[in-house]
Amino acid sequence: MNKDCRARIDESLLPEYINQGVKRESVTDQGGFVVRKITLEDHFATPMFQERFPQGNVPGHFLTDRGRYLGYDISSELLNLGDSRLAAMDAAGIDLQVVSLTMPGCEAFDGETAIAMATDANDRLAQATQAHPTRLAGFASLPTANPATAAKELERAVTKLGFKGALINGHVRGEFLDNRKYWVIFECAQALNVPIYLHPTVPHPDVLKAYFEGYVDLATPAWGFAMDTCTHFLRLVFSGLFDACPNLKMILGHLGEGLPFWIHRLNDHTQFAAKRRGLKKAPEQYLRENLVVTTSGNFFAPAFLCTLLALGVDNVLFSVDWPYESNRIAADWLSHLQISEQDKEKICHLNAERMLHL
Repeated sequence: MNKDCRARIDESLLPEYINQGVKRESVTDQGGFVVRKITLEDHFATPMFQERFPQGNVPGHFLTDRGRYLGYDISSELLNLGDSRLAAMDAAGIDLQVVSLTMPGCEAFDGETAIAMATDANDRLAQATQAHPTRLAGFASLPTANPATAAKELERAVTKLGFKGALINGHVRGEFLDNRKYWVIFECAQALNVPIYLHPTVPHPDVLKAYFEGYVDLATPAWGFAMDTCTHFLRLVFSGLFDACPNLKMILGHLGEGLPFWIHRLNDHTQFAAKRRGLKKAPEQYLRENLVVTTSGNFFAPAFLCTLLALGVDNVLFSVDWPYESNRIAADWLSHLQISEQDKEKICHLNAERMLHL
């Protein structure tokens, strides 16, 4: 158990916490405790993007079903970087969103198209962040198919547009980022001292056919996104990326795509393989030193508790996944978590402020 967390959580409360997940009354109701909220995984789309992906890269019925369930039109909300987005934030008490281009992002396109897509998306997002500087910030879109240009666009986005890092939507048309030609992007992020958010996308085409043919509904948020993203991150660990870029921070959403649950078993069964590969540290050290996770779209108290104990409170950040998830549901879940006010402040805003230099 992580010692930092053990000092803060009364273990006698764990059975009740796991069974119930939430308190009956929020911290705010009991003590008048109001905390600033920053979210790091919230998305937008551009007309250029929606022309090519009117339904995203998910099954056609997904957005319709999900929108009906949440009570709003997801495609319309993706295009809004103003009044509607801010109203939804206000209704949930969210102070600042760090916004990024929705999946599959620029990773779905070839070099020239990706460059045009990234430039357009970043310029549009910059206009919104400049119009609402206290409410919106940005993660850059990158034309990853052209790594050298992607690194230059990351530098432009951070130094000229004021963005806080970049978000990459998984594999680049079937190619993973452990290929060293992409490492110029990570080297640039480390030099700029900004994180890379590794966001899910539809699994690799070969995996999609082998595991999900006939079961495409399992290939997206329910299971396939996490399966593809956590495997992608582990490839980066075992490729030696974090030895080459020891100060690089990578963010995974959805409570780390399940990795916190697997840290012990992963380390126990790969420690010798890691040494044979020449890694400088045990695998679990990279997960605790180079990885931070957000709560986006995974509002389940037992999974949150596992993540908190495995990674420590300094490595867990609040997020929503707007508009695919509800701001209000996320904020209500957060308000009822049975954790200290100190830890809640870290998760809600202090960790994000530290990592993103807000």
